[in-house]
Amino acid sequence: MKIVGLITEYNPFHNGHLYHIEEAKRVTGADTVVVVMSGDYVQRGTPAFMPKRLRAEMALRCGAGAVFELPVCYATGSAEYFALGAVSLLDRLGIVDCICFGSECDDLKAMQKAADILLEEPEGYKELLRQYLKEGKSFPAARQSALSDHMGESSTAQILRDPNNILGIEYLKALKRTKSSMVPYTILRQGAGYHDRELDMQYSSASAIRSLLAWSGSAIHTEQPSGTFDNTPFSNILDDLENQVPPSCLAMLKDYHRVQYPVYQNDFSLLLKYKLLNKQPERLLRYMDVSEELANRICARLDDFFNFKQFSELLKTRELTRSRIDRALLHIMLGTKKKNMQEYIDGGLHFYARLLGFRRDQSRLLTEISKKSSLPLLARLSESSSLSETGRRMLRHDILASNLYTSVVTDKFRTAFQNEYRQALIKV
Repeated sequence: MKIVGLITEYNPFHNGHLYHIEEAKRVTGADTVVVVMSGDYVQRGTPAFMPKRLRAEMALRCGAGAVFELPVCYATGSAEYFALGAVSLLDRLGIVDCICFGSECDDLKAMQKAADILLEEPEGYKELLRQYLKEGKSFPAARQSALSDHMGESSTAQILRDPNNILGIEYLKALKRTKSSMVPYTILRQGAGYHDRELDMQYSSASAIRSLLAWSGSAIHTEQPSGTFDNTPFSNILDDLENQVPPSCLAMLKDYHRVQYPVYQNDFSLLLKYKLLNKQPERLLRYMDVSEELANRICARLDDFFNFKQFSELLKTRELTRSRIDRALLHIMLGTKKKNMQEYIDGGLHFYARLLGFRRDQSRLLTEISKKSSLPLLARLSESSSLSETGRRMLRHDILASNLYTSVVTDKFRTAFQNEYRQALIKV
């Protein structure tokens, strides 16, 4: 059995994701797909639009064989940490032969060339990077300029402009760092761009679909919808989505609307403000992605806090990107500390493989993982007693993050709370 691994967020699942699953199997010749997916928080530094188990079930109904949760410290990390955490988890399952990711350039050779330079960081490149950072450029912009100058060409460096290319390069770096034998493949992203807010004919971005669905919660808004959609009834919104998401996903969007989603960044505003109150800059420096400059800005502007999204925008500077600030604030809210991240990395990155769900017709996957994985397979939290202390610490962090998310969802939609220990494994 040949197995391809996919690294995903599915926020929410749409036709482009279905195409990715099907095309990944075609180009790699794989028999089935194993997915590593972000949990209740995503890499751009926000809560997921809908809970992880809804998104995992959508993926399983659309062809994924099994879905594993990426620990929250990696899921909400920079592109480098996100990729390293996801690639290493797939690798340590022991059964994944290759990984396949989407990109805007579809040029694996060019991406590999850029990845090698960024991984090895030759002195000439590092000096150029320092120079551009001193000039006040943000890190992504400085890195692109330094890479272009170092290579003496702009074509390869241009691939750092697009988000899926950037993640793809980080996956290639992670494969080398972990000395993985998994073979990389890339496929061309179809349809709309990653950040496009308008619906495409068939392959719209998750951003556009979230923007359209944001109108669906008009009575419970905590932030303004974006895009140019009319404020129409939810039934009309579902009609607009018929060509954008697989039928099984459309049915779930209908069934769980205003029961478990939509969830917005601003729904977590009071949680974040509580964590920021009475914090001094030196205390904030403990958390991932928090620099001295950002810590000082947070404390200086806290009296101007109105909500999560507004405060993040208020803190933005030319050097501090919005995504970096969103991630930093989320790390503070969830308690993701630098010392713990270093402890996880030093300990081998992962201590368990947490299964969210699987297809019954692919149950053989779990048997193979149980035999070959270097990680304990966690299908139920009650099986976690044998983990190391560091592993239990990572798992407690994951559980707390998910329980906070579920608390916000149940309070918002007035539904019954179920903590992580009571959540069932998804089987389709």
